Amino acid sequence: MPVTAEYLIKKFNLIKHPEGGYYSEVYRSEELIEKGHLPNRYTGQRSFSTLIYFLLDGDDFSAFHRVNSDEIWHFYAGTSLTLYIIGDNGILENIVLSNDPEDNGSYFAIIKRGSWFAAKTNKVNSFTLVGCTVAPGFDFEDFELADRQKLIKSYPQHEDLIINLT
Repeated sequence: MPVTAEYLIKKFNLIKHPEGGYYSEVYRSEELIEKGHLPNRYTGQRSFSTLIYFLLDGDDFSAFHRVNSDEIWHFYAGTSLTLYIIGDNGILENIVLSNDPEDNGSYFAIIKRGSWFAAKTNKVNSFTLVGCTVAPGFDFEDFELADRQKLIKSYPQHEDLIINLT
């Protein structure tokens, strides 16, 4: 039986994510870092780290967003995807995640905290399953979904991409 997006959504109990796609938290460290030991950008204590499964199906995309922690994306299954990362300097970095060495991709990518980033599968009518590890651990308080107009104002050189991925 071929693996499909529908199968993985059911198998891993994935639910809709606010940025697009589907996700399920599969790990949250039981140990916590107290707020006093974290940078001021955090509003409270955080787990040491967290991990989710994240799936993009078909033409769905992960809209531009940012988080307060570094995030590592790991490729698991499906077709390749591209991460679009806008650094503080406004430079756009495209990273292909894939398990095919001929794709010139990588099995993982690191997104620095505070960077705006989005993702999309590279093949129509396909899906991509990745894992996303965040440390200190993810909390929705640390998540910001991009406002299209504000992001375009900050990075007008990437207007077309921002319009397509917000």
